[in-house]
Amino acid sequence: MRLALFGPPGAGKGTQSLLLKEQFGLDVISTGNLIRTAIRNGTPLGRQVEAHVHAGGLVPDELVRDLANEAIAAHAFDNFILDGYPRTTRQARWLTSFLEAYKAPLEAVIFLKVSDEAIVERLSNRRIHQQTGESYHLILHPPPAHVDPRLIVQRADDAPESVLSRLETYRKETQPVEAYFREAGLLLEIEGEGTVQDIYARIGTHIEQLAELQAA
Repeated sequence: MRLALFGPPGAGKGTQSLLLKEQFGLDVISTGNLIRTAIRNGTPLGRQVEAHVHAGGLVPDELVRDLANEAIAAHAFDNFILDGYPRTTRQARWLTSFLEAYKAPLEAVIFLKVSDEAIVERLSNRRIHQQTGESYHLILHPPPAHVDPRLIVQRADDAPESVLSRLETYRKETQPVEAYFREAGLLLEIEGEGTVQDIYARIGTHIEQLAELQAA
C-alpha cells in the first residue's frame, strides 16, 4: 500500500501516520523528521534548511524531493505512508512522475481538514522530545513524569506567531496540492477535528476498504 497524508501544519499527520503504521504495517516516511535530523546533526543539508524551518517557511522543493526520493527507494517503493510530502504542486508532479517511473503510483492521499483556530491551539501546546522526536501536547498528551523536562522543548516554528506564518504559507503554496490530488481521483477528505481515535476511525474505514479492494 502506498499512501500520503496531507493537510495543514498541526493537522495531526504525524500522529495518524503512526497509528496507520501499527494497524497496517506501513513504514512512515516523514520528510519533517528527516529534515529535523539533518538540522540536529549539523549536516550540510541541515544548515541549508535550518533558516527556512525556523522562519516558518517551506524548505526548497529540490532538497525535499531528494530526501523523499531516497527514502521511498530505500523502502522498495511499497508499504509506506508519506507524512508531510508533497507540499507543493511542483513536488506533487515530481512525486507522481517518480513513482510512475517505477510502476508504484500512490493509491490514496488522506487529506485532514482542520480549522486555523484548532491548529494554533494544537501547535502552541505541542512539545517535542529532543532525543527521540516524540511529540506531546501539554493538555491532551503531556510528557510522562519520568521524562527529563529539560529534554522537552517547543519547536521555534510552533510558537503562535510562527504558526500563523506557516498557515499563511500553507494557503498560498500548499493548499493547491489538495486540488491536484482531487483532480487525480486520489483525495480522501477526512474531518480532522475531534479525539485522535475518532479521527483515526474515520481514516481507518477508508483504508480498510482500500485494503479489501487490493486483496480482491
